[in-house]
Amino acid sequence: MLAATFARRSALKSTQALRSASTWAAVVAGPPDPILGVSEAFKADKDPRKINLGVGAYRDGNGKPYVLPSVKKAEEIVDGSKPDKEYLPITGLAEFTKNAALLAYGSESEPLKQGAVSITQSISGTGALRIGAAFLARHYPHAKVVYLPVPTWGNHIPIFQDSGLEVRGYRYFKKETVGLDFEGLKADLQAAPEHAIVLLHACAHNPTGIDPTEAQWAEISDIVKEKKLFPFFDMAYQGFASGNTVKDAFAVRHFISQGHQIALSQSFAKNMGLYGERVGAFSLTAADPEEKARVDSQLKIIIRPMYSNPPLHGARIANTILSTPELYTQWESEVKGMADRIISMREKLYNSLQNDLKTPGEWGHIKSQIGMFSFTGLTAPQTKVLAEKAHIYMTSNGRISMAGLNASNIDYFAESVDAAVRGKL
Repeated sequence: MLAATFARRSALKSTQALRSASTWAAVVAGPPDPILGVSEAFKADKDPRKINLGVGAYRDGNGKPYVLPSVKKAEEIVDGSKPDKEYLPITGLAEFTKNAALLAYGSESEPLKQGAVSITQSISGTGALRIGAAFLARHYPHAKVVYLPVPTWGNHIPIFQDSGLEVRGYRYFKKETVGLDFEGLKADLQAAPEHAIVLLHACAHNPTGIDPTEAQWAEISDIVKEKKLFPFFDMAYQGFASGNTVKDAFAVRHFISQGHQIALSQSFAKNMGLYGERVGAFSLTAADPEEKARVDSQLKIIIRPMYSNPPLHGARIANTILSTPELYTQWESEVKGMADRIISMREKLYNSLQNDLKTPGEWGHIKSQIGMFSFTGLTAPQTKVLAEKAHIYMTSNGRISMAGLNASNIDYFAESVDAAVRGKL
């Protein structure tokens, strides 16, 4: 008996000694990802009424993942051509990047006409941002500081910090009005040091769903020009915000028309539903073709040790849609359909809260916001009780994905929000 106890104690001590001697013994556990934490809590919940409003992916009217018919057709065309599986060049599929630039900048873009847009395929929008941040950290000749809107997409901060840039914030969201803090935004940009980098969401701001008007974009452009700031656009939702790819590209095209040189991140995850295919592009406008060629060479030097070259299949699908007129027209119609479904959910939710339930507060921001996400104005305690009592999951700041609402659950959601706001859950 004593011998067995001694053996167990010895084994325990040996295990503890091995752990303390481990190379990784000093590694501390990192904080959980707030979005993944919402999804994990949702999956663990067994209640049939549960709703996940944290995920940033489109869901159809039945709450299911949606593959666009145009994507299915494009994939059939790609597969029918019996393509090989050879490596792409470092900067990706040339036909795709050409058409991606055309989608973003427009056929009348002077930099495109002059052959002065340096573009590379990327691993979706995240990869595009990372390439851009690394390029600016290495080659931007001025202040290594980037201004991000407060709040912004959570991944923006580590992307720029890990690239060696100093991250600062400019005011964007006004809690009192659940709207844009335009005066604060202008004041902070005007107070920024000359030549600082400023990150701008081209459309469908994530996480607030609040975009500047075209007149406000024009004012922002003037301030950026006056302060000699460098604009870096993140365009993850072109077409998905309003249902119109041209309208959603207004900010990018206006800045170009005003003579700005810009950096641009594009993603085809949302607007083509190519989430897992990781299709994106990063581009910079240069002064002329010779400068563009030099930028191209340095982008290759940055990308080569990162991941060597990008994925092939998704780029072929996206390019088939962008380069086939009938598929392009079909795709634009489908993107509008997705945007319209989300807009209809906004209308329904607003009417339920404001008119039917007469929920305390003002809910007009639900309709005025745009894109996949909405800052509801719900408090952290309210989101907590919604998860615990109503099985409705969202981030603690009250941000919801409108795509998670549909005809089957929106009434339950509205009634639950009403009860939470009234303190009756």
